Amino acid sequence: MQAPGNNSGPLAGVRVVDLSTVVMGPYAAQILGDLGADVVKIESPRDTVRNGTVHRTPGMTPLNLNVNRNKRSIALNLKDEQEHASALELVHGADILITNMRIDALRRLHMDYDSLAEANPKLIYAHAQGFRPDSDRATLAAYDETVQAASGLLDIASRAGDIGAPVVLPGIFADKVSALTIVYSVLAALVHQRATGEGQLVEVPMTDTLLAFNMVEHLQGKIFEPPMGETGFPLSMNKGHRARPTKDGHAMIIPYSPQNCRDLFHAAGRDDLAADPRVNGEFIDAKADGAAIAELIESVTPNLTTAEWIEVCTEHSIPVGPVLRLDEADADPYVREGHLLDVAEHPSEGSYRVIGTPMRFSRTPASVRRHAPLPGQDGAEILAELGATETAGQE
Repeated sequence: MQAPGNNSGPLAGVRVVDLSTVVMGPYAAQILGDLGADVVKIESPRDTVRNGTVHRTPGMTPLNLNVNRNKRSIALNLKDEQEHASALELVHGADILITNMRIDALRRLHMDYDSLAEANPKLIYAHAQGFRPDSDRATLAAYDETVQAASGLLDIASRAGDIGAPVVLPGIFADKVSALTIVYSVLAALVHQRATGEGQLVEVPMTDTLLAFNMVEHLQGKIFEPPMGETGFPLSMNKGHRARPTKDGHAMIIPYSPQNCRDLFHAAGRDDLAADPRVNGEFIDAKADGAAIAELIESVTPNLTTAEWIEVCTEHSIPVGPVLRLDEADADPYVREGHLLDVAEHPSEGSYRVIGTPMRFSRTPASVRRHAPLPGQDGAEILAELGATETAGQE
């Protein structure tokens, strides 16, 4: 971990105000912080990422430690006149504001885009919520699960698994995909701001974002009008599209081409299967033959160990990957060599694992410079920078 003052990332000199809660906004702001931006988080006393039973210090939960690193924290009650004024002053000096507050609440606080852009024309105002603000769903409370449902992701998962009832994917997918969309959107707006001095409103509706993400491959035959087929990417919807059993465990072995399949069958000692006409054409018809070929593949993969299959697949350019168990991730050689889960010392929490930055820059490396702060721990410093004489919100 670099020292707090060693800020050499590509966004060094960019000021971000994080006025968001839960995962989407904080994760987006954390990434900007990893890239070198100075991120000031205006703390809410009801931020759910600080709620949980797994902690050493109240409020310092695993989720909070992950999404609020590389930030300075100030606790401000936006309903208090003086503290509200401090929040406005922070935003007036910022390049980027990220918020997921409801538009009606922002208007009541005079923190909507129109109000803030008048005082800070260069402000990039990123507003994210579940549905488009000009739609009839604008006021619906949105959570990851509801956005997964409204974007078609539950339908994709249930059809692919032949489950029947819609099933929620076990992860905060809508929030995190939307967070990444916020990041690249505000970076694009930052390029414009640097060229012209103009800020702008950037809206990221979660449902629209995840639906667009899902439809890249799953729109399929419905892309044409009239339709030439159903929705759903055949390979992904194939019931056999899963990890294969090996002699000592499982591996994700995905022979995409007919040549991949033939090489796999030869390696398993099954030359007879390599002669199957379904793997001797120009391509594999995933919809018609995918399930049957998957059964043939799974009938031979137990012949070799995972390590042996990785060697075979590497030799023949067959896509392959070991199945990482989360509980064993910290011991995985790839994870360790990439410093993806290094142990660091938090000033108040002691030893903990820090998720590494996945991107690499040859000249302006991303870095983790600050541990996630205690609620409001940087308030005095931030207010001093604003020229304040009182430490509002630090009690």
